[in-house]
Amino acid sequence: MTTQSLHLPYGVVTESGTLRIERLLPGPIERLWRYLTDADKRATWLAGGPMELRAGGKVENIFRNSALTRNDDPPPPHMAAFAEHKVVGEITACEPPHLLAYSWGGRAEAGESSEVRFELESRDDKVLLTVTHRRLTGHGAMLNVAAGWHAHLGILADRLAGREPEGFWKAHTRLVADYAARIAAPQANGAGKEA
Repeated sequence: MTTQSLHLPYGVVTESGTLRIERLLPGPIERLWRYLTDADKRATWLAGGPMELRAGGKVENIFRNSALTRNDDPPPPHMAAFAEHKVVGEITACEPPHLLAYSWGGRAEAGESSEVRFELESRDDKVLLTVTHRRLTGHGAMLNVAAGWHAHLGILADRLAGREPEGFWKAHTRLVADYAARIAAPQANGAGKEA
């Protein structure tokens, strides 16, 4: 088992309700694009499910977090509902192989959801992947989403490099605590700060 996710940079809160996390991953860019858009490849690190690659297209991310990795712990009791679940959305931007954005859990135009944005930039034989997740509500959601992206992107990095990834729930549980120490809860007056 690897502990690759221990050595990856943490995501940062760029504004209220917005997390950005970057990874420099093995290329080429077309390969990484397939890992974002092809249901079978996406299922190896995040979630499977259909995706209509056009603005307005539908997205289904069918998560099976407990089946992503071997030698894992069971999910913590408060996360048991997320062992297997589905998040639907709608594509808001699609510019292969550089940009993919979609609503996360509802219709974007109705403001019912958060939004995730993937930006890909070639860097020699590697690809800089920037994931920005916007419109997150609540400190608990921010911590779980930050830990989730960190753990999922750690699995992606390991898969692309041909390494055995760390157990998803082992990583996620540890990362929630790490992010809790890094991202301060909002103060009573509504102001919060990143630690």
